[in-house]
Amino acid sequence: MTDVLVTNGTVLTQDADRDVIDAGAVAVADDRISAVGSADRLEAETDPDRIIDADGGAVIPGLINAHTHVSDILLRGAFDADRGLYDWLFNVKQPALSVMDADEHALAARLYCVEAIRSGTTTFVENATALDWTDLEPTRRKLAVYDRLGVRNVYGAGLRDRSPDEEFERLYGVITDDGGGSVHPGPDALVVGTEDGLADAGSLIETYHEPAGRQSVWPAPATLATTTPELLRGAYRLAEEYDVMTTAHVAEAEAETRERGAISSIEYLRNVGYLGERALLGHCVQTNDRDVRLLAKTNTPVVHNFRANMRLATGFAPVVDMLGRGVTVCLGTDNTILNDTVNPLSDARAVATAHKGYHRDSGVVPAGTAFDLVTRDAAEAIGRADDLGSLEPGKQADLAVIDLDRPHLTPAPDPVHALVYGLQGGEVETVLCAGEVVMEDWELPALTDPLPELLSTAERTAADVVRRADIE
Repeated sequence: MTDVLVTNGTVLTQDADRDVIDAGAVAVADDRISAVGSADRLEAETDPDRIIDADGGAVIPGLINAHTHVSDILLRGAFDADRGLYDWLFNVKQPALSVMDADEHALAARLYCVEAIRSGTTTFVENATALDWTDLEPTRRKLAVYDRLGVRNVYGAGLRDRSPDEEFERLYGVITDDGGGSVHPGPDALVVGTEDGLADAGSLIETYHEPAGRQSVWPAPATLATTTPELLRGAYRLAEEYDVMTTAHVAEAEAETRERGAISSIEYLRNVGYLGERALLGHCVQTNDRDVRLLAKTNTPVVHNFRANMRLATGFAPVVDMLGRGVTVCLGTDNTILNDTVNPLSDARAVATAHKGYHRDSGVVPAGTAFDLVTRDAAEAIGRADDLGSLEPGKQADLAVIDLDRPHLTPAPDPVHALVYGLQGGEVETVLCAGEVVMEDWELPALTDPLPELLSTAERTAADVVRRADIE
């Protein structure tokens, strides 16, 4: 039985051999890929209920965005760009999120999903680091949006159990005293008891995690500065218990290096029991050679949030060294208000070019490697290599069809090169997730409000959030 046949395209399988099938096709049965091969063969061998003509375009695995913050999208372009990490965090992000209600979070989720799906993204890992465990209505509303629009998502349930010390409270006061954002939730906002936080995270997993579906939930310790060793160990144990993963922000800023003192952040995580294949570490900018060796030795994956790190000038993560030592690396678009897009291929292009310049070596991060970072390597990094990241029989039917018939993509003798270096963002025309058509001919059938109405509502709401948070 074949439900959908996507045919007449250049199929970039992203299998182990990176096979590219000219005039190829992908057959879908239920939520799985049933066959991949030449269009002539699959058209002759299958009797699909529905045929999608790729019309010579590229058929690729659905892209995976392994680290992102959804609600921040309403703050895009709303603040002075000349800010450091803590200035941005305490005077922009936290004030705005603290004033947003459930309706506004749901609106942000709709806008985010539309942009993500239109970029070819079928899976994203949301870091809900501003999660208020006393009010889960924003969480419920956002998860309902993801379910309705059909995108595969991981909800990283943010956890904080460490109250700030006197020195940090002093620093917080200095940063927020005149920082553009009079609404400040306080340095100890969102802190919960260790056991209560872990229990709540377990309950959220039991309620919303769907092992065979499109919704996943992970425990997500926010940062090393805001969590205790007990919570970090507990989060990893939860991941093992529920067969999920856990994720945290690690070694993003130089201040974290100073906080750790004689021991690096990666060594600290090794010592407290948080390194391993179930812990996806975001950023890892402030890391040294020994740290990279520890990541490789423990099979700990890393998500490179390049554009956000560049925007805040936190530095270059040693991604080339990580790749060379066999660390599994993927990409995340991180905060929409630092990246300005949620397009993984746009970030892949930035990574593939910037690291060449940084290392003064044009051979590092070639186009194929950059494409791996948002497909097959990303699937491995989030623990889904068995069913995501490539177009192979038995895997989830997550794919995108990209129109290559554009002046800026002509000629395109190497389609991977064209996608990484040439795509501008509007070429994705059709997207399937778990075998369901979530976008066809640039239209999202599950989007209830017309796109112009969604955009105008988001514009008005965003301006109101910025006003209420008093962001300058």
